[in-house]
This record gives sequence, C-alpha cells and structure tokens, in this order.
Amino acid sequence: SFSFQSHPEPVDEKVVGAAAQTPARMDPRCKTVDVEKDLVDWQKPLLWQVGYLGEKYDEWVHQPVDRPIRLFHSDLLESLSKTAWYVVFMVWAPVVLYLSWVSYTSLAQGNTRLFSSFTTEYSIPVHKYYFPFIFLLGMFLWSLLEYLIHRFVFHMKPPASNYYLITLHFLLHGQHHKSPFDSSRLVFPPVPASLVIGFFYGVLQLLLPEVLGLSVFVGGLCGYVIYDMMHYYLHYGSPKKGTYLYGLKAYHVKHHFEHQKSGFGISTRFWDYPLHQSSP
Repeated sequence: SFSFQSHPEPVDEKVVGAAAQTPARMDPRCKTVDVEKDLVDWQKPLLWQVGYLGEKYDEWVHQPVDRPIRLFHSDLLESLSKTAWYVVFMVWAPVVLYLSWVSYTSLAQGNTRLFSSFTTEYSIPVHKYYFPFIFLLGMFLWSLLEYLIHRFVFHMKPPASNYYLITLHFLLHGQHHKSPFDSSRLVFPPVPASLVIGFFYGVLQLLLPEVLGLSVFVGGLCGYVIYDMMHYYLHYGSPKKGTYLYGLKAYHVKHHFEHQKSGFGISTRFWDYPLHQSSP
C-alpha cells in the first residue's frame, strides 16, 4: 500500500520534460493495444463490453492506452459524449457573466435578507457589495465538490459482479483513465453537464434565499469552467518549469500513471492535504 503524503513525491523530470516538449503526449508509459489479445473488441463500442470484464476491469481500465475510444453504437449519443475544450468556455462563460449581472442587480434592490424565513427581527440584510465574496464562496465550494466527486464517485471501485456499476464507472471516468489523450473527452460535454449543473442549482435554491443561492451557484459555475479548462491544459499544455501549473501538471501525471488512488485535486491540491488517505 502507499499513503498519500502532504508533500508529493519527487517528480520524474524526464517524464514531465517529455510531456512539456510534446504537449499531445503527457506520458510515454502508455501501453500499445494488442487488438488480437486485448480483453475487449476495439472495433466495437466499448461501453457495453466493459461490464463483462468483472474482476479484470479495475486492472484493465488503469492501463492507459493512446488511442481514441468509441462508447456508443449511436452516432448521436457518441457525438453528445464528446466535445472540444473551447465549447465549454463558449457555452458557460456567457451564462456566468449573465447570472453574475442578475445576482448583483437583484442584491442591489436591497430586498435580500438572510434567516428571514426564521426571524424577521434578526434577519441579516445582504448588500450588493457582498456579491464578490459570495461568488468566491461558490468557487471555494466548487473546489471541494470537485475533489469529492473525483475521489468518491469517479474513483469508486465498482463491484466485480455488477455489470451496470462497471459500465457507469467507465462512462463517468474510467474511459478517461483508459485513454487520457483522447482530446475530445477531456472536458464535460454541455448536454450532460447541463443536467448535473441544473441539479446543483436546484439544491442551492432549496437551501438558500433565491438571489443568495444564485450568487453561490454562479461562483461555483465559474469554478467548474476554470476546472475544465485547467484539466485540458494539464493534459495538452506546456507550462514553464517552476510555475504553479507545472507543479499541477506533474501532480496530474502522477495521478494518471503512478498513484491513481490519490492526488484527486485538479485545479488545486488544497483538499488533498486535509483529506488525504491511505489506499491499497
């Protein structure tokens, strides 16, 4: 077993150096697929095959290859499961700007009060000047959510006997670890993303006064966009040695090729420290 330390182990400089020189190849340790002997048929969509791997799935999915993956028979579903990195920015950045404006102007009306559903006498007014801080709170909460989803959902180990959970794991994240250089699958496609984003919007609207919930939500949405852009860059960018992004890239290289059960932070390593764990 290994334990995740608060100070990452020394980085293989040759590996990261090679990645920096050839941005399209993050690590030279990808395995070549032997089409004749591999456990799945690469000529057919993989999503419906992986569930039959059973006990062999966990080892198979964590052996990275450098080739594209087809998930679905349907061309429509396949197209919805893939997207270029800039589409995420083009779709969600205008939403962030618009909802930020809506939140700020709504707070400026002076009608938003915290705890007003419990008490009118001691409720706290939320001024428009608070918006940047509420926005940053949303970004901070996103960073925690990013860590928790990556660690406990994306890196769950599905039971070997459960075809459907293996299939779900591969759809959510397994396919990214199997083919980490498939550039069309490095960011979350807008159609399925909108369903997840809509869910979190609904939760915040239930928990907080309307405008307050929207302000936290838009900060979280901004955090998500930054995360997705950063994740793409960590795979394909060439950060300068010694920079923050260089350290993050090295960290992410280790997550993919050495310690896949640790190092779950993408846009920040912050949550990896207080929530570190030992893994087999």
